[in-house]
Amino acid sequence: MNFKVCVPVGIILLAAALFACNSSAPAENTTAAPAATALQAPYSQVFYDSLQQTMQSYYTLSGALVKADSSAANAAAAVLKLHVDSLPVYTLQMDSVHLSNITGTTGSISAELTGFAGEKDLEGKRASFQMVSDMLYDLVKNTGLKGKTIYHQYCPMAFDDKGAYWLSDSAAILNPYFGDKMLHCGETKDTLMYK
Repeated sequence: MNFKVCVPVGIILLAAALFACNSSAPAENTTAAPAATALQAPYSQVFYDSLQQTMQSYYTLSGALVKADSSAANAAAAVLKLHVDSLPVYTLQMDSVHLSNITGTTGSISAELTGFAGEKDLEGKRASFQMVSDMLYDLVKNTGLKGKTIYHQYCPMAFDDKGAYWLSDSAAILNPYFGDKMLHCGETKDTLMYK
């Protein structure tokens, strides 16, 4: 084929490929998101009992930040650290790589909580809380929490509009990053429901 024939044929093939890509794109979903289905929580009850105490301490810390109570937040962070440090990860029946990731996550949460009390202002404590929240979410997603529902909530305005997540045991939004200033700012991004 000569150049004059190749260029028009190439353009036709390119246009056909682009048209095929656009026509096979899925239609935009206009229906509401389906309700969360119950996920499996396959590990020992001993682990889940300990993780539930850990989560209760986390919710207490979140509540202290909602109230902008620095002293209560320090006390809650100390209790949360004790619970994280005592999680019986050795009871988890999983492969060594997965177990190593879980152990690394709990170690990182503990280290972040150690620095929490050293933060001088509420903004620093809230930044530390954000990191704990993200790691705790990863931990729960990897292990489950038998019989519980956890709401992964998000505030788009936290930290100069960078946004931040937190966990809650309630669908109601109580923003730990702004407290009374913007108490109900945020939305639930994910719901983890375990049976």
